[in-house]
Amino acid sequence: MKALQYHTVGAAPEVVTVPDPEPGPGQVLLKVTAAGVCHSDIAVMSWPAEGFPYPLPLTLGHEGVGTVAALGAGVRGLKEGDAVAVYGPWGCGTCAKCAEGKENYCLRAAELGIHPPGLGAPGSMAEYQLVDDPRHLVPIDGLDPVATVPLTDAGLTPYHAIKRSLPKLLPGSTAVVIGAGGLGHVAIQLLRAMTSARVIALDVSEEKLLLAREVGAHETVLSDARAAARVRELTGGIGAEAVFDFVGAEPTVKTAGAVAAVEGEVSIVGIGGGALPVGFGHLPFEVSVNAPYWGSRGELIEVLALARSGAVSVHTETFTLDEAPLAYERLHAGKINGRAVILPNG
Repeated sequence: MKALQYHTVGAAPEVVTVPDPEPGPGQVLLKVTAAGVCHSDIAVMSWPAEGFPYPLPLTLGHEGVGTVAALGAGVRGLKEGDAVAVYGPWGCGTCAKCAEGKENYCLRAAELGIHPPGLGAPGSMAEYQLVDDPRHLVPIDGLDPVATVPLTDAGLTPYHAIKRSLPKLLPGSTAVVIGAGGLGHVAIQLLRAMTSARVIALDVSEEKLLLAREVGAHETVLSDARAAARVRELTGGIGAEAVFDFVGAEPTVKTAGAVAAVEGEVSIVGIGGGALPVGFGHLPFEVSVNAPYWGSRGELIEVLALARSGAVSVHTETFTLDEAPLAYERLHAGKINGRAVILPNG
């Protein structure tokens, strides 16, 4: 089968031919219908050779949707042809966090060498994908695969971050979304569907700010040195009760802290390497700062239910598997508006 693999540290990913996988006991083989392209992959491919955590070559893709092609011995509850989404943050399945469905916070994954697909384990950017356990598959129940696949990360991750901030997002409150790209433009829709908060979106791209307005942002602000002051003006000097930074770079986390209201909450979701100092005098009184990661299996089911109701959709641009390296080039250059999706069998 064809697969997009990262072969050499510092080199571009390439489309190669690899053996077709076969499911062992308890495993499920998917024929991949759609795979999402994420900035996290670019971050992985920018890491230095020293200390690189994953074995190479690595088949990329941690957002996957497919149909069941074959079942390993002992698998129940699925049949060939079922259309499913892959829950990405795999865990041990037995620790206290996994028992809650929070495999994104598995307490033993590192110890046991368990990695998500595309982030250590073979991912979805291939004609077929091997899934370690049927519990990591969620039926999509008639949803379009292209529209659904980004929701497994670009939907689930902001949903998890927003859900934990719901007590802050009461009528009259303000939510700030920094970065209106793949995750951010979904976050805006989730905020509009789940809260009555006023939503202010920040980005460096006028094109992405236009998308932010199209999907429901009440206000948009160019993310520059004056952004924090502008948000303060828009909120009458109070600031935002919840701030979601989907970039996570040093300038954006600084802005996030600068626009937070007293007793506000800052969620640093992006992995741009920025850090926000916490301590008396650094932030307004009682501001809390967190760095959430992905979401639970139950939350993925909730996200798909929102999509099924029409409350959230993803702006997508599709590519064939052979065009996947180009998709990463365009994403790195900031030329993808929304989410790029690879069609391995398209």
